[in-house]
Amino acid sequence: MTEDAKEKIALITSGLQEVLKLNIIEDVIEKEGRPLKIYWGTAPTGRPHCGYFVPMVKIAHFLQAGCEVKILLADIHAFLDNMKAPLDLVAHRAKYYELIIKSMLRAIGVPIEKLTFVLGSSYQLSKEYQMDLFRMSSIVTEHDAKKAGAEVVKQVESPLLSGLLYPLMQALDEQHLGVDAQFGGVDQRKIFTLAAEQLPHLGYRERAHLMNPMVPGLAGGKMSASDVNSKIDLLDTAEVVKSKLKKAVCAPKVIEGNGVISFVEYVLFPISELANGKGKGVFHVQREEKYGGNVTYHSIDELKKDYEEDKLFPADLKRGLEAALNALLQPIRDDFKANPEFPAVAEAAYPSEVKTKKKKEKTIGTGYIAKKKEQAGKAPPATGADAGTVEGEKSVDEALATGAGRR
Repeated sequence: MTEDAKEKIALITSGLQEVLKLNIIEDVIEKEGRPLKIYWGTAPTGRPHCGYFVPMVKIAHFLQAGCEVKILLADIHAFLDNMKAPLDLVAHRAKYYELIIKSMLRAIGVPIEKLTFVLGSSYQLSKEYQMDLFRMSSIVTEHDAKKAGAEVVKQVESPLLSGLLYPLMQALDEQHLGVDAQFGGVDQRKIFTLAAEQLPHLGYRERAHLMNPMVPGLAGGKMSASDVNSKIDLLDTAEVVKSKLKKAVCAPKVIEGNGVISFVEYVLFPISELANGKGKGVFHVQREEKYGGNVTYHSIDELKKDYEEDKLFPADLKRGLEAALNALLQPIRDDFKANPEFPAVAEAAYPSEVKTKKKKEKTIGTGYIAKKKEQAGKAPPATGADAGTVEGEKSVDEALATGAGRR
């Protein structure tokens, strides 16, 4: 294998948790001598958050390696996934995703001219695609379809049939987008396996699959668009970023499952490497002299070592992350303000909730209630413990209705 091919493959696979069928990638680059065709898909549901910088970094790597990259805005998938995006909103959300993803890529210095954005509904409604979907549904069992989407499709007590179509369509996208490989998070592995197993049964070739690690959220667990406390929105103000980081779970000397350290590792260091152009990232922490003074880390291993040895405190780590993250988000905030289309699309995609005050029923004490009852010729007013019971029951009912009584 030539040195040029080795460098491209190393760049394509750097930082990934797992690669399936690496030989396919090697054959395309070395034997066929052409650019690797790869796609990354995202369903436009909740607002994209800072965790999306993880796939953006890899897309930058793919482009540097000369790959032809397609970004699939999977609008039909968004609707199929337990209707996370209603039909009347999904088109607006797809447009919002396109605008925000382009802004993110510009913020980290990636030339978007080399990317192709594809809307899922532009080809998934075609006669050929639908026939392939029917063919695949005739050979994949309900059990296998449900298993494939278990970590991606929202799981509910009574799942809809739409959730079973989701993984089948994601497998077919590889063929209909004409790619050699699909890229996604490691949570997509079961869908990737389904695609590798089933596409050959339809007479199509098997593809390679590239998987990023899953970055823990700020509250621990998976970073999710639906969990406000686990993520930072790409348009959050500096004040909101500060507030969310202050609340972030960041136990002293604990590396495993630490969302703050993971963000530095999988987002800030790689982006810094891209900016420096020499494969060397940096992370600055500003602190008072009495706490050791300012420090600059040139590798995540250095940072982790200091953190485990309690030489780097959570508050200082968060302060460094806050400064770096706000610097990263500022160009996106500026894009949002400078482009009149951006706020309009955002409002159409995620309409502001108009909160109306519910008029409270006036209660003037038990004497008032009793008077009404006496006039109606009913029983005398409840007093003491009996009256308290009625009021207590009402409070419980109201709490249950608003969700306030749930823990």
